Amino acid sequence: MNGSYSQFLKPHIKIHPQNLPFLLQINSSFYTQFTRHAFNGPLTSLQCGALLQKLTNLKSIKMGKQLHGYMISSSIILNNTYLNTKLSAMYAICGNMDDARLVFDAILLKNSFLWNVMIRGYACNGFSLNSLVLYREMLCFGNTADNFTYPFVLKACGDLLLVEIGRKVHCEIVICGLESDIYVGYVKNGELREALSVFDLMGKVRVRPDYVTFLSVLPACADLAALKQGKEIHGYVIRNSTEFDGSVINALIDVYCSSSYIAGGRQLFEEIVVKDIISWNSMISGYTRRGDVAESLGLFSRMKLEESVVPDRVTMMTVLGACGQIAALQFGMCAHAYIARNGFARDIMVGTSLVDMYTKCGSLGCSRQVFDEMSERNLVSWSVMIAGYGLHGRGREAVASFKEMKGEGILPDEVTFTSVLSACSHAGLLDEGREIFLQMRTEYTLSPKVEHYSCMVDLLGRAGLIDEAYELLRNMEVEPNADVWAALLSACRVHHNVKLSEIAAQNAFVLRPEGIGLYISLSNIYAMEKRWDDVEMVRAIVRRKGLKKEPGCSFIEFNKSIHRFLVGDKSHCQTEDIYAKLEELSVQLKEAGYIPDTSSVFYDVEEDVKEKMLWHHSERLAIAFALLNLPSGMTIRITKNLRFCGDCHTVTKLISKLVSREIIVRDARRFHHFNDGSCSCGDYW
Repeated sequence: MNGSYSQFLKPHIKIHPQNLPFLLQINSSFYTQFTRHAFNGPLTSLQCGALLQKLTNLKSIKMGKQLHGYMISSSIILNNTYLNTKLSAMYAICGNMDDARLVFDAILLKNSFLWNVMIRGYACNGFSLNSLVLYREMLCFGNTADNFTYPFVLKACGDLLLVEIGRKVHCEIVICGLESDIYVGYVKNGELREALSVFDLMGKVRVRPDYVTFLSVLPACADLAALKQGKEIHGYVIRNSTEFDGSVINALIDVYCSSSYIAGGRQLFEEIVVKDIISWNSMISGYTRRGDVAESLGLFSRMKLEESVVPDRVTMMTVLGACGQIAALQFGMCAHAYIARNGFARDIMVGTSLVDMYTKCGSLGCSRQVFDEMSERNLVSWSVMIAGYGLHGRGREAVASFKEMKGEGILPDEVTFTSVLSACSHAGLLDEGREIFLQMRTEYTLSPKVEHYSCMVDLLGRAGLIDEAYELLRNMEVEPNADVWAALLSACRVHHNVKLSEIAAQNAFVLRPEGIGLYISLSNIYAMEKRWDDVEMVRAIVRRKGLKKEPGCSFIEFNKSIHRFLVGDKSHCQTEDIYAKLEELSVQLKEAGYIPDTSSVFYDVEEDVKEKMLWHHSERLAIAFALLNLPSGMTIRITKNLRFCGDCHTVTKLISKLVSREIIVRDARRFHHFNDGSCSCGDYW
């Protein structure tokens, strides 16, 4: 046995039975083969190689070491270049370069894959000098570098600021004809920061970038919102404008839009004489990502008037997403008509976007109709439909759709489970949620992620099982994030558990110190218990930190226009009538016994001022506008950027009964359907 393996060999080493459930998560069919052989006979070389690959993908160094020990004890690894190469790669990719080197040195016939894995491992784990030394060793042994070698050699040069060596390496790249391909090797493998560092190094060694280089590097700038590099490239393009065509300009527009420098992107866009579909799509999607839906939809309307360009599936999906952001149902229906007329309806992704748009615009019936009419439905389509039911509090329909999907032979993934568990949470379906959460492991060998635990904590908390929710949180297999603690905090608010709310809040504050919503929740809990000193203590912390609540903003669509209201807004042309209507509603509700709840007003002012501030919340302005303008009996649809405060929720319930019409409000978390004085959320949101 080779001496290099001595540190891995331990008496009676084998895969321990307690780890077999982990193997089940990797691949159930291989698990069956492995468990049979691990205790009754040796694994084959191919089986070990397959398992090593799975462990490498999962970066499971602990299990990898156990498997290494097993292979040594069974002698299967001796003189097996295939397994040793896999093993060295596993250690290198997992960042354990010492063990990777031990295995590497024991391999006599090293292929280019192995050299590249080691060079990359050293470069990406802070051992840049080792990476360069190994690169030279590789050349001395007669091995040829390729497009998978050079990116990490250049990274090592950049990390060590070895400009002269970087120039020599660049000369080798040019001689090999791989200059442009280096950037594409980085970007395609998701090494975006490395792509930019190589680009910066090329500037230092005065290498002239070309057309292909920019088309490779600019998408990396967009994904990383690297505005500085984007501007530098833009400057180079201006100085050498004759060398570049519209593709580079379009890529620059995408960088600016992705970096929140939308004005720069728009300026470039307007300077293009003949705009192609990519130019239009980049600008429209840029405004949509930024939340500037009015500009996005306005550009789409302008685009349809252009004779030189026709909207494509990407355009329509982006426009539908914009409509969904602010519940612009009328505009969305017009877009649907355009889709039907121009043959996009059969496209599965466009169909899925339509389902999502109708769901987010509050028209669940239209959403289901589009879904049922789709000629083909995939996992994404089902997940969107299930999530839609959940957003509207229709948990039983969500669970039924989940079962229907499985009946059609489509296996759920982590996203689908998040959708259905969230639906169970919103609807309070405790038994169904528990069963589905258990199915993740038992039927689909999926490990719950933090979002699944968050749904379960919310579900248990909704049912009043606060202690069970806390116990589940404490025993999570992954680190809880602020959302999980916030879910527990919300449950404590509903069920008046002050002690546990303080624990939840303190943990959430550590993970999200600037999350003002968490402070507001804790303050409200103290206010409900009339612990006014603690309320003031929380508010003092907020003042000391300089935290400010995002201003409330509500949208309502009327006559194919979007009307936007901020808290206390007086900019609307109907301002006087709107505030007069609010005053009228206030008098009517107080006569009906309404008592304002000012605990959510996070300002140290007199009670009468707090009451006035509540009546100026954005959703109330939108409701008053709707009552003034929408025909009697017509459903009111409003979108709000923040969650409802308790008092606005109460007021909206009372108004729905007072005026005898349905009011649908989508807040930051879910839909609320108000009818005859009650809400679909059951007063838990």
